Order: sequence, then structure tokens, then C-alpha cells
Amino acid sequence: MSILRFFSFLVLLGVIGAIAVAGVVVYGLWHYGRDLPEYAQLAEYEPPVASRAYAGDGRLLAEFARENRLYVPIESIPKRVKDAFLAAEDKYFYDHKGVNFLSIGRAVLQNVQNYLDNRRPVGASTITQQVAKNFLLTNEVSVDRKVREALLAMRIEKALSKDRILELYLNEIFLGHRSYGVAAAALNYFDKTLEELTIEEAAFLAALPKGPSNYDPERHPARAKQRRDWVIGEMAEAGFIGAAEAVAAKAVPLTLRPRRKVETVDADWISEEVRRTLLDRMGEEAVYGGGLMVSSTVDPDLQALGERVLRDGLEAYDRRHGWRGPLAELSMDALASDRAAAAALAELPDSKGLRPGWERAVVTDIDAKGVGIVFADARSGRIPFAAMEWARPWREEQRVGREPRKPSDVLNPGDVVAVSPRRNKEGAAVEGEFALEQVPDVNGALVAMDPHTGRVLAMVGGWDFQSNQYNRATQARRQPGSAFKPFVYAAALDSGYTPATIVVDGPISLPQGPGLPDWTPTNYSNRYYGPSTMRLGLEKSRNLMTVRMAHDIGMEKIVDYARRFGVDENMPALLAMSLGSGETTLMDMSAAYAEFVNGGKKITPTLIDRVQDRNGRTVYRHDTRPCDACEPLDFATAEVPRIPDTREQIIDPHTAYQVVSMLEGVVQRGTGARISAIGKPLAGKTGTTNDSKDAWFMGFSPDLVVGVFVGFDDPKTLGPRETGSSAAVPIFKAFMEEALADDPGTPFRVPPGIRLVRVNAATGEPARYGDTKTILEAFKPGTEPNALDRPRGAAWGSGGFDDGDGIDRAGLSGTSAAPDRREAVTTGTGGLY
Repeated sequence: MSILRFFSFLVLLGVIGAIAVAGVVVYGLWHYGRDLPEYAQLAEYEPPVASRAYAGDGRLLAEFARENRLYVPIESIPKRVKDAFLAAEDKYFYDHKGVNFLSIGRAVLQNVQNYLDNRRPVGASTITQQVAKNFLLTNEVSVDRKVREALLAMRIEKALSKDRILELYLNEIFLGHRSYGVAAAALNYFDKTLEELTIEEAAFLAALPKGPSNYDPERHPARAKQRRDWVIGEMAEAGFIGAAEAVAAKAVPLTLRPRRKVETVDADWISEEVRRTLLDRMGEEAVYGGGLMVSSTVDPDLQALGERVLRDGLEAYDRRHGWRGPLAELSMDALASDRAAAAALAELPDSKGLRPGWERAVVTDIDAKGVGIVFADARSGRIPFAAMEWARPWREEQRVGREPRKPSDVLNPGDVVAVSPRRNKEGAAVEGEFALEQVPDVNGALVAMDPHTGRVLAMVGGWDFQSNQYNRATQARRQPGSAFKPFVYAAALDSGYTPATIVVDGPISLPQGPGLPDWTPTNYSNRYYGPSTMRLGLEKSRNLMTVRMAHDIGMEKIVDYARRFGVDENMPALLAMSLGSGETTLMDMSAAYAEFVNGGKKITPTLIDRVQDRNGRTVYRHDTRPCDACEPLDFATAEVPRIPDTREQIIDPHTAYQVVSMLEGVVQRGTGARISAIGKPLAGKTGTTNDSKDAWFMGFSPDLVVGVFVGFDDPKTLGPRETGSSAAVPIFKAFMEEALADDPGTPFRVPPGIRLVRVNAATGEPARYGDTKTILEAFKPGTEPNALDRPRGAAWGSGGFDDGDGIDRAGLSGTSAAPDRREAVTTGTGGLY
């Protein structure tokens, strides 16, 4: 009886113990599992993938990423790669339920021995546990984290398939060398795709998860190969490869193959603007981890051309205004020998803004024919005097001193200067000779745009992106000066004026308010030219004629036109604004001029054509026009679909063409006349502000708009006689000469209804037999002049005003021959008041 009681006691004790253990387990599961992260999200998880932007020709423009990762679906990962990682990390991955208790037991026994031997403990985490840790937990080393990791692993196994878990692991894991995921690692270590990896290469990648830096083959080659060979052995033991394959793979040396540099487009200004646009539109997470595929608008050839001609133009301006001195100066002690000079030069901080191809050198000696120089790598050379003759001393207000007569007038021993290879007339570098260079103090910008779509084909925001990322094409708000006048003229044309309307170019004085002096604008030349056609006023950029028209039609209308064209959304209705004293950006001005040449259609500038997500779905498209017939489309038999033009018509197309025609006259006879040497249909307008602080040229061909701005970041005068014609026009001309080299010379498109009438260039009257200066003038229907209506008795005699272009403005003091008879602005020779 006592034995029975004893065994009953033992059973009861066992039941109580089992209940207690079960209670502890249940409590543990509740305690550790009550606030576990939501693991179901892994079913839809997509690892961060780099976003890529491409140029118009398909070449890579830029990558945006925090982690260099290429995402590969599990179906596309070769068996060899999967086997290597399974052998190294979790041989029984497809057999366990998230936790391998047998491996845990072995690890416990091994760690006891490791503790006694003072060695690091080993782990027994399965791939599922590593997914739980990497995605949902931290790297904290604690029992609490390990328990939570195990619980999460078992839950993940119930929610996801084995293949999905392995896919997440192989795409998320960090493998060193900025490689996240096996695909990126294959490229960065071996310049191969996953399919191209050999057994030993796949084994090396599988050796890295335990510690990429510990097995870096560049720093620890022996350790890296030993670990790789261990993985190969594990693959053989697991039956993934044969014994002979393992022996052969181990015999192969561990050799890295640097990744070939992907051909990219060098367009930092475009890349940065694309990045900013994407951040504003898509958000930070999408840009840096969403795997976006961005099709940009940039034309790499035009972008390279734009950067080159802008730098050439800024450098040409800078040379006109003198030598500002060396980059730095070395002591005479540093010139004891060429080697000493080179060493001293190498220790100087980098000089910002050097143009590609320029180098720093230190002047070591001077003679009558030039100076000797030494580079940081101890090379030597000479700067002949002929290559530094431009370096006249710089003076205040952008003036210059006398031309140098000898090398010592420019440089001294110890001067650190920028130089470039000197070239002969054929453009070949002259051995051992260099030219003195100077980083311009002035800056500028250039924009090239498709006027029909707003696609920005090239954009240069300044002299050098690396030294200053401030984008003067999009961020700098500057006064456009006379480049604003076409918008005044457009408003006038829609108010009854014609290009042949006579407007008085004479003195004007307008009150500004109590206690303020009268506003008395002047022409740039400080001369008055009397009654002149409206066209001539734009071609010659006459300020007084512009002010008269603005006063007549009212500034409210001009403000409305500035808003319509996107030049200035908040322009005050002040008469001075008609001369371009408001502020705008080069990008906005380029789009506004595009709206003239495209027939008065509203466009929005864009650097992005389309954005696709990682699955190829289009999430943004600049061209939103509907095209039901575009898809599906059999290109072999289908007709070209007609896509509706949904652009807003902001002004009458007849008005737009009249402005284009007058701006073509600016190039043919006016302030942009030097551009006419290109010999192609071109139009545009110069712009120069008070004290020559801003210089512009906005111009276009029928299918390309190019805007150029030149000015100091801290506005100050560009110097005497510096205008849009001298500072900006040469840059535009150089760009268009090359950009349109293969263009047949397409004329500007004339909208239906425009009347082209041959008129006298000086009077705007219908041309007569014997007139020597005639042009084809554009009139809207019903406004064209009639020779029979020509006023008689007007004083068309000899003498009068001459603008230096051979057109006689003899005694232009009569009334206008234009049909509107705008007497308020066309009669008399004085001002309005």
C-alpha cells in the first residue's frame, strides 16, 4: 500500500510539474509574443532597390539609393547559388519549421567547449530566424532577442512559403563592398550575373554573411579562401555537388574581377534636378528604395555642348576683364628644387572649379620668353608669354589695366596657377607648353528646350557643379531686362497695334508719387530716334517706345501676359516692369519664349518623360494626352494614330507669329545681328539690366529654344559696354552653330490667315517701286495696310533720324499709316507729358 501511495505521489508530482512547465511555457509564449512585430507584412515586402534615371539615348544618367541592391525573384536565382547559401547557413532549411532544435542542441554543447577554450560562441540560427532578425528585430545580443527571433521564425514559416523566405534572405543580406543581395554582390565581386557564377564563386558569396569584412579577399585573402573552401566542402557533404567538383573548385584561386564601369552620361546639373523633382513628386522612400525607372529628357550631345559653350563664354568674358592673381603662393624655400616645389604643391588643399583638362602648377623661374612650371607629380613645362598676354591687371568695376609687356608683369616665382595644354592652330597639344588659365568669377546658365513639348534637352546651371551646386537655371531669380519686352509687344499686338504701327521714340517723364522724383527712362544709347515702327522698336530694343506702349495699353494687361506665359506670377503693375525690372528664372523664360514659337500653346518644362515602378507600371507620365488607338497597335498594318493637342491656347497664334517675326528681325538687323552669320532661321532677344548686372539672350529656331544668362551670383556690374549682345549672344551662337549643323534650315511656321505684305522697313508703309529697304511684314487679317490709304502730305522728306542701319527716318513726325491710328502714341516728337 505504501508503494502504491509512493507511485501515486510521483505521478501527482509529475502532473504538477508538467502543469508548471506548461504554465511557464505558456507564460513565456505570451510574454515574448505579446508585442512581436507584425510578420505578415513580409508577404508583400519588397526590399529597397536603387532607382535609376536614363538619358534620352538610353544610357544611365544617375542612380539614387542608400543600399546598392538588385532584386531577383527566387525563380531567377540559379540552384547553384541557392545550394551554396543553404550549405553554409542552413542545410535543413526545407525540413524544419523555422527553428532547428537539433542544431541548437549541438550549438549548446559546442559553446560549452568554446567557453572552456576561450573561443567565440557559435550560433544555430536558421535562415528563417535570420530573416526575422534582419527584417523585424535588432542585432541586440541577448536571450530575450533570441527567444523573440525563434517565435517570429515559427510564425513566419506558417505565413510564408519556404521559397519566399529564401527569396527575402538572398535579396536582403549584406555581403560587403556596398552589396546588398546576391545579384549586386555577383557584379561587384566578379562582374558577373548570377547565372554566370561558378561553384567556387557562389561558395565565396555564401561565405560572406557571417562577416563580410572578416573575409574580405583584399584584406584577408588566406582567410577568405579558407572560408570559401569550407563552404565548398559543406556543399559536397550535403550532396549539392560531387566530390570531384569540390576538389576542382577548391583548387581554383580566389580572384576578384572589378566591375566594369557602366557607361553613363555626365550631366550633374540634370541628374540633381531630376533627383529633386522625384523627391517632390514621389517621396524619399520611393526615390531611394523604390526601384524606379526614370526616363529623362536630356540629350547627352546637347548637354555636353551646352556645358562646353557656357564655359567657353564665361571664360572669354573673364579674360576680357583681367587677371585676378594666382590660386596660391609658395614660399621661396619651397622652390629649392623641382622635387621640393612639387611636394609643396601636392600638400596644398584642392582648388575648386578647375575645368576638366586644367591642372595646378607652380611657377619656378621666369625669363623674357615665358615661365617655367612644375606640377605636383614633378613634371615640368613652360608657359610662353604668348599664352599669358591676355592677363591684364584686374581693376575695380570690372575694368582692366594695360597689357603686360613681359612675363614678370603677370607672374612671380612661387605663384600657383591653373594651366591647360597649349594647342596649335590645328588644335594639337604642343609638347611641354601650357596656357595660363583662370577660374571665372562670373557665372551663368544655359537651357535648351523642345518648344512643342517643354522637354528640357540640356540644362547647365553654372561653371562647375562640383564646386557649387547652386542651379542658376532654376533657382536664380534675376531681372530679364529687355528680354521681357516681347511680352509687352504681344500685349500691344492684341490691343490693336501692328508691327508697322509708328511709335514715338522720344523723352518721357512720369511721376512716381508724392515726394519722389519723376521717373525718366532712357534708351541704352541715351539717344532718341523719333517716330519708328513697332518692329524697329523691338529689333533695336528701344526702352522709350516700350514704355509708351505699356502706358497706353495699361500695365494690368502686361501683368496678365506675364502670368499667362509663366514669367512672373506676382508682377506688380508698375510701369518699370515693362522694361524687365521684375525677377524670373532662366527656365521660366525659356518656356515662355517656347510659347511664342509653338504658336501660343502653354507648355510645362520637364526633365522627366516617364517614371515606372519596379514592376514596370507607369506611375508618372509628362505627356498625358489620351491615345485610345495607341495600344494595342499593329505597327505593320496600322495607321499612325492621331493624338489630340490638349495644350492650352494662351494667346492668338497670329500674335505669336508676329512676335516671332519681329524677333527674327532682331537676329537679322537688331541687337542679335551677329547670330545671323549662322545662316539658319533664328530669332531671339537680348536682355541687359541697369548697370549691366544681368545679361541675357533668349532665342530659338523653329524646333529648339535656347536661353542664356550671364551674371555674378552677388549681383554687380559686368563692366563697361558689357550687354546681352557681348556676354550672352556669343554663347547662344556657339551652341546653335553646332546644334543646327545638320539642320536644313527650316523656316518658321506661318499660321493660316497671316497676311505677309512687303513694306518699307522704315515707315511700315506698303513698298513702292524704288524702295531699297523692304521687308515682308506679318499682319493679322484685316489689319494689313493698303497702298491706296497711304497718307499724303506727310513730311517724308530728307534729313531726320538715322539709326545707323541705312534706313532713313526722315522727318517721321506725321501720323501712323497703320489702320488703328493710335494718335496718343504716334504723333509729335516729344514725350507723352
